[in-house]
Amino acid sequence: MENVEDYPRPPALERVDDTIRIVFAGQTVAETDQAYRVIETFHAPTYYLPMAAYAEGVLQPGEGSSLCEWKGQASYFDIVANGQRASRAAWCYLRPTPDFAPIRGFFAVYAEPMDACFVGGERVTPQPGNFYGGWVTSRITGPVKGAPGTTDW
Repeated sequence: MENVEDYPRPPALERVDDTIRIVFAGQTVAETDQAYRVIETFHAPTYYLPMAAYAEGVLQPGEGSSLCEWKGQASYFDIVANGQRASRAAWCYLRPTPDFAPIRGFFAVYAEPMDACFVGGERVTPQPGNFYGGWVTSRITGPVKGAPGTTDW
């Protein structure tokens, strides 16, 4: 078990040994055992998968960008499968900061708009709220940011 209160700030990048799988519109749109995760105090881990893990054509450029003080500027992507579109459901850092260089061109996905996301066979719960992209599993404990009233601590 890991307690999110013990995760570092600034965040840390870790290699993941588990198989990560993402299902959208009834299709497995991504699967890999070559992922990374970012862990940060009071956040559920965010998983980053290499572009090669995604089925051809499911990642399409989306609108907008955002800036993370630790990782750099994120670009957003839509996920498209079987005639359905999840707008701005994925993001990546095309030019991450030096500490996060290993995830250059890796894509993270919000779990909420997906049919299901899995870490090592366990179905995840999306991190609360619409800002954070963490995936909650039974492996973590402690208060997770995202619910109303939790974004400032």
